[in-house]
Formats: sequence, structure tokens, C-alpha cells
Amino acid sequence: MLPAGAPAPRFVLPNQNGLAVGTADLAGTWWLLWFYPKDQTPGCTREACALRDHLAELTALGVRVVGVSRDPVAAHRAFAERHGLTFDLLADTGGAVTAAWGAGSLVPGVARRVSYLVDPGGVIRKVYPKVAPARHAAEVAADARALGAG
Repeated sequence: MLPAGAPAPRFVLPNQNGLAVGTADLAGTWWLLWFYPKDQTPGCTREACALRDHLAELTALGVRVVGVSRDPVAAHRAFAERHGLTFDLLADTGGAVTAAWGAGSLVPGVARRVSYLVDPGGVIRKVYPKVAPARHAAEVAADARALGAG
């Protein structure tokens, strides 16, 4: 995993709609990059829905939510549609971004559940190595507020 204080590694990946999203699009804003193992699984669904349910609060703080897994674009689109997810879900099918951010797992083709809160200057301000899916969104909002977002 990357440590707090490290610069955010650059990336560009397709979202659930096939549109390219990358660090250049996120520059100048706070953003949460959350890696998760697999679309439609219980823990990942719980985490995604908690982020969805706290999205207004995170947006009010100026935090953009971006999810990443190794699933393909079509799986992300189905996941987003099924659960009303309006934030970007990025498809890292090759695993290069997952590896660059230290989010690889022991299971080939699957990302580890880890999140990073990044400031507007592109510096990682908070690392979440042990994510409790149902509580993660509230924790991120509290940390963003404490770090001066909003």
C-alpha cells in the first residue's frame, strides 16, 4: 500500500460508461479512490451502497468518489444500474493501476479492499487499509472534514 503523504500515482481508466477518467480529471478536488474486490459481492455492494447513501455529504465536502476493481466495464455498468450508483466505477482489467496503488491481493485478478483520500494537490492524505464496508463512507466524511475539505 502507499503511505499517507505520497503523491497519487497517475492513471486513466474507463468508467462504467466507457468514458476515460483519470488523475487529470480529479486534480484540484478532494477524491476518494476506493479499491474493491468484485462487483455484486455482499461486502462490495454494502460498501458501494454506503458511499451512495453518503454521497450528498461527501459531495458537499468537495470529495469525489471513484471506485476501482478488476471487473470489466460491462460488469461495472450492471453494478451501477442495479444499485443506483452515480459515481465512477473504473475498470482496471489489466491490473496496472491496482498494482501501482498497492491494492493487489493474493487472489489473481482481484483488488484488495483499500481506500485512499487524496487532496486537491494530488497528495494521499489518508489511507484506509482495513475497511469496514458499512461504516467506511461515514469515516471518510469525518476524515475529510478534519483534514479541511469543504
